[in-house]
Amino acid sequence: MADADDLHVSPFREDGRTYGTPTWIWSVAVDGALYVRGYNGQNSRWYGAAAQQQAGRIVAAGLTKEVAFEPVDGPILDSIDEAYRSKYRGNRYLEPMISARARSATIRIVPRQAGVRS
Repeated sequence: MADADDLHVSPFREDGRTYGTPTWIWSVAVDGALYVRGYNGQNSRWYGAAAQQQAGRIVAAGLTKEVAFEPVDGPILDSIDEAYRSKYRGNRYLEPMISARARSATIRIVPRQAGVRS
């Protein structure tokens, strides 16, 4: 999934049971963990739902996975920037995705069992 460029994220809605509308988003892997960022930073709608609900699902590479969303901060952000530079080099959206705004909306995606909230 980490190499796929078709990741769609669907955090739960406010009811905690209904999945939100799938949103296509860039993803990168660092040290075996999967990370995503909100292009519009913390104002990204999917990011707000993910930060609040902390769970949902993703679809990528033809697979659907139940996941938990964990906000990320600290030194790992530099490694995540490098992963974005490597994977998306030459793309016009790269600079916004490694900006302070997007960095503030970085989330680690971790697997969870279906029906189990984090």
